[in-house]
Amino acid sequence: MAHLAGKSGAVQIGNEGGGSEVEVGDCRNWSIDYTADALETTDFEDDGIRTYVAGCSGWSGSFEQVKDGAPTGIGTLVGFAFLESDTANQLWVGDGIITGVHTSVSFDGIVVYNYDFQGSGALTPASA
Repeated sequence: MAHLAGKSGAVQIGNEGGGSEVEVGDCRNWSIDYTADALETTDFEDDGIRTYVAGCSGWSGSFEQVKDGAPTGIGTLVGFAFLESDTANQLWVGDGIITGVHTSVSFDGIVVYNYDFQGSGALTPASA
């Protein structure tokens, strides 16, 4: 399997439900945590061995942007596309809410915004 350099990655934000995505300028990195709950079903008949069933799934994450104008607002449901590269199908797509903006400034660096988001609804993972 070929390895993939992240240099062509990007974050796009648009309208809820997709369409009209605009690339987040000067984005440096992004990450997604895609998880599912494991609900315990252990009972006396399991001889002390824990058993589970899959529960709800969800996703959240963060991205970092070099300051380029005012920060993106929080609390609005938007459409996201997280590109792994510029190759078709190497992207993650879903609707989410920006839940936090964290500003970082240092005397010997540049101003950056770190964003947190919470997915709302299904996440379509990269398929290639």
